[in-house]
Amino acid sequence: MDVTVLRPDELTAADLGAWQAMQRAELTLANPFLAPEFARAVGRQRAAARVARLCEGGRTVGFFPFERHALGAGKPIGSGFCDCQGLIHLPGLHWDPAELLRACGLALWEYDHLAAGQTPFETAGTPCARVASPVMELNGGSHTYLERLRPSVLRTARNHERRLARDLGALRLDFHAPDPALLDTLFRWKSAQLRARGQRDPLAQGWFLAILRELFDLPSESCSGTLTVLRAGETPVAMLYGLCSREVYASWFPAYDTRFAKYSPGILLHLKCAEAAAERGITHVDLGKGTSRYKDALKTADLTVTEGYVGRRTPGAVLGRLRRASSRTAHTAINADPRVHRAVVRAVGAVDRLR
Repeated sequence: MDVTVLRPDELTAADLGAWQAMQRAELTLANPFLAPEFARAVGRQRAAARVARLCEGGRTVGFFPFERHALGAGKPIGSGFCDCQGLIHLPGLHWDPAELLRACGLALWEYDHLAAGQTPFETAGTPCARVASPVMELNGGSHTYLERLRPSVLRTARNHERRLARDLGALRLDFHAPDPALLDTLFRWKSAQLRARGQRDPLAQGWFLAILRELFDLPSESCSGTLTVLRAGETPVAMLYGLCSREVYASWFPAYDTRFAKYSPGILLHLKCAEAAAERGITHVDLGKGTSRYKDALKTADLTVTEGYVGRRTPGAVLGRLRRASSRTAHTAINADPRVHRAVVRAVGAVDRLR
């Protein structure tokens, strides 16, 4: 197999067409985080971003987006905010992970959202955890989706909708509102929400905002930043910035106006969004890895994403494994004591505010 490593902006029109065709051919690769548009947007902000083009017999058979850091440490492209990772390939392709890493100049490649179907990476590597990623299944239409929800969820949502409509006006959903001012409002809501919880705020970083703005309203069927807005009367009460492909709406940044928290506007937004997405042929809304009350209420199934790493037999890979083991030990120790965990969360939030 011939492997050529490129910067994302060096991909040709033929490369982009081949990449998108591979995504269309396999549903597990249809996630917009695996699209070339995402890789190119990240590449314009992160110097470490690369894409390996895999060819066999003169034909392009795969693309591997990654980041190359010091000592041959490799990570997925957009590491830290990429919710689906892996190699985009023709159906049935088998690859040798060690040879791929060697060709990319990597000693180790870590992942935390490895997509389903990436068997060679899992077989040759060290999967550390398999984590549920909740989804809203829409392949049977929005009515079928609603029938799968717990009756109590729908009953509560309908009550909240009636109260909100009575107090502010009828509810209306814009599946995509290409309004930069509304986008800025969502970012303010989300930053305030993250800081109130003591969590890191990626929206405080200019280079990350540049990626979000580049993807926003992108005229692409494989990856387009979509701003979904729920209004009560003329008032926006909840919004969601996600990435859309033909089949998948990947939820990224949901937030709501806290003045209307008692109406659970986030739940109402997602339920209205499911109806609109199903009408557009989207088969599922990916709520992202991890659990929360709203995800538990809205999901109808769980995808499985894998955390782990794959490496070569090199000193750099050994150092990477030791560093990863030390990191996991530290995380375990922090999470074992609620007081330590709260202190670390507060410290991280303080650093972000200072930054």
